[in-house]
Parts: sequence; structure tokens; C-alpha cells
Amino acid sequence: MKKQIKNALPAVQSAALVSGGGDSLARYISEIQKFPVLSASQEYEYATRWVQNNDMSAGEQLVASHLRLVVSVAYDFKNYGVPVADLIASGNLGLMQALQKFDPEKGFRFSTYAMFWIKAEIYETILNNWSIVKIGTSANQKRVFFNLSRAKRALGIMDGNMSDEQNRAVAQYLDVPENDVRRMATRMGARDVSLNAPAHNDDAASGDVLANMADTHDNIAVVAEEAQLRRRGYDMLRRHLANLKDRDREILVARRLSDPAATLEVLSKKYGISRERVRQIEERAYDKLRTAILQESGEGK
Repeated sequence: MKKQIKNALPAVQSAALVSGGGDSLARYISEIQKFPVLSASQEYEYATRWVQNNDMSAGEQLVASHLRLVVSVAYDFKNYGVPVADLIASGNLGLMQALQKFDPEKGFRFSTYAMFWIKAEIYETILNNWSIVKIGTSANQKRVFFNLSRAKRALGIMDGNMSDEQNRAVAQYLDVPENDVRRMATRMGARDVSLNAPAHNDDAASGDVLANMADTHDNIAVVAEEAQLRRRGYDMLRRHLANLKDRDREILVARRLSDPAATLEVLSKKYGISRERVRQIEERAYDKLRTAILQESGEGK
């Protein structure tokens, strides 16, 4: 199936991403800007033709119009040490997987649905290329791996080499052992690069690749639809949270919906139970909430 999906990608991908060099990547980005951004009605038309008639031309039009989305998402992960071209290639595969499963009758825009698949493929590529994750596969290590930069920004930590006090603050913020933060920060620090690094390091006048991408016109319909999707998501979250047991809901909100999140230690003292029991309740409540929301949105089928 993956081979068929790759073969179905628009021809522009193959030539541009094989070598993965700076020039070929710049050419690729230049080429994908030629594909028009689809309106909601055009997107629905192409998606319907693809789903109902397996119209390859319609499928390619739908994918091509979202290649810029893949590039944008890939650049969000460029500081994980994996070549951007590899991330884009993985994201494009995720885009094609989204095409295989997309149902235009559910009312969602393709970009909203595809984002999950694009990120899932990019996550898999990053994990498969980072030896630290292969060696250490605990939930705590993965949490630090994917959230260290966010935690540092939230705590105002700008230093590359964190002090013991800063390591302790990050560990408390992420609710993980301090040693996990220290080890992961050391490994990741060697690969940290700016998300605004120049497209060509030997050209001082060149800007970053994202800055050179064509700016698209604001689409009021898209903005309004995204706001509507967010409101629907908040409504589903509120209603299904209310269906949880009081303690389960309180623990889940404190652990996953509060910033900063409450620690296991604090909650174990509050409810008079062990840290492990708090963790079990959190996981159970999260699974129930996730299942209920997926079923209502039609993703759980």
C-alpha cells in the first residue's frame, strides 16, 4: 500500500527530494507554490470525485494543493536532527494516507484531517532516526524529547546548557525525573539549530526557507471554518468531560488541561492515594474521553 501511495504523488516530489540538497529543496518549494490553493467548494468537489470514482486526477489536485502544508509542518521539526527533505517526504506520505481515508461528507476540511497523518509520519521518522529514543523508550523520555523546547520557552530558559536549577524547573514542569531532562537536554543540545536558519549558509543575504515561501491570500471562509471546528471541539470536550466521574475528571483536568500541570505528588496527597494510582486514573480517564470524542466525530469507527 505504501508503495502505491508514493507512486500516486504528483511528479514534482520525486525529482526534488531524492538528493535532499539545499538547491533541490529550494526548487521543490518553488515548484509546489505553482499549485493553486483550493477553495472549500473545489476541495469538496475533488474529494468527492476521488472517494466516489477513484478519480486519480482529482486526488492529485487535492494532494498538490496541500504540499505547502507539509513543508510548513516539516520545518516545525527541523531541529530534531533529521534532514528537512526526509521530513517532507514522510509528511507527503502521511498526506497520501490521509487522502486514502478522508471522507468529505463529515464536514471537515482536508487540511484539518491531513494534519494528523502528516505529523504522525514525521513523528515516526524522527523516532526511527534518533538513537536516544531507540535506546530509551519510556514515556518520560519521549515526553522530554518532544516537549523540551516548549518547556524551556514557557519557563523563559534561553541557555543552551541548562543549570541544575533550570533542569529541576523543567523536570517539575514536565513532571519527569530530573535525570531524564539532563540526559535528553545534553543529547539534543548537540543538534539544536534555529528554525530561522538561512536557506544557504554560505549566502549571508539569503533568508530562511519559510520566509521565502509564497504568501497566500487570507481566506475568510477557512478562518471561519477553523474557528467553528475549534468551537465544536471545545463543546465535545466539555460535554464528555462532564460524563466522567468527579475524581477522574478533576485529575484529568489537573494533569492534562492545566498549565502548569499538577504533579502526581500533589494529587496523591490531595486524594490520599499513591502516585501510581493517580497515574492510572489519569490514563483511564483520558482513554474514556478520547474514545468518546473519536466516536462522536466519526474517527473511532
